[in-house]
Amino acid sequence: MLLYEKVRPYSLVGLERTYALYQSVLYIIRNQIPGDFVECGVWKGGSCMLIALTLLKEKISSRGIWLYDTFEGMTKPGDQDGEAEKKEWQEKSTGIDSSTWCYAGEDEVKQYVLSTGYPSDQFNFIKGKVEDTIPDSMPDQIALLRLDTDWYASTKHELIHLYPILQSGGVLIIDDYGAWKGARHATDEYFENKVLLQRIDWTGRMLVK
Repeated sequence: MLLYEKVRPYSLVGLERTYALYQSVLYIIRNQIPGDFVECGVWKGGSCMLIALTLLKEKISSRGIWLYDTFEGMTKPGDQDGEAEKKEWQEKSTGIDSSTWCYAGEDEVKQYVLSTGYPSDQFNFIKGKVEDTIPDSMPDQIALLRLDTDWYASTKHELIHLYPILQSGGVLIIDDYGAWKGARHATDEYFENKVLLQRIDWTGRMLVK
């Protein structure tokens, strides 16, 4: 609970999903699953802060943590994401592909994340749409992959390029499976019912590869 209270101001993730993430980090360390920790869609960095603080608690400071985000708010939803999502984005748009929806600037997020005391050179801030930055910028191996970009196109792109380098025994967390039509459709389409997703709460799903 102490770690949850520390990161709560910087996260939109509820207690159940935060606890699942915490347990996933412990599982990865204690089972020596190789690879870095990756989050796509970070908002203010709360989940990555939890990862960093949990690693430090376990006396680990050698794992890379990757933060993929536009740092310009939510991107424009596509045709697969539904009319309600398009309408809400339009009301909050500030440009062709930026908005005030879940906005947090890169400098602000860096400040929060670095306050954990985790080595600064282990953080990798990748700015831009994931469709533009991946696969050009990504780790060699992933131990934990957390997807939270909501929309169909971004989620599908992340799965296509990042799931193959999630190591055996690694953890995949889909934050928005229950909340957003696009994320759910992309996940179902990619896996074609060949994996068993475990329910975390009303929206979060996870699996061990």
